[in-house]
Amino acid sequence: METKISVDDVSDSALEGRARRAAKRVGFIAKKSRYARSKTIVGGFCLVDPETNLVVAGARFDFTAQQVIDFCAERKP
Repeated sequence: METKISVDDVSDSALEGRARRAAKRVGFIAKKSRYARSKTIVGGFCLVDPETNLVVAGARFDFTAQQVIDFCAERKP
């Protein structure tokens, strides 16, 4: 039985680390924008396929760490 991690249960940096590890497990790279630059760059995460260097999800850096974890859990090999 799989349990979901609540955002309130862990610190931001720990959740970001989990998001990066989840992405790595399914063959993606989770990149985080350093800051929100404009209306098009929100300031969260995007997922990149390292083989093609194409954005898989969150092209506007609009994924939260929890969304990255959930997205990758759906694609677990």
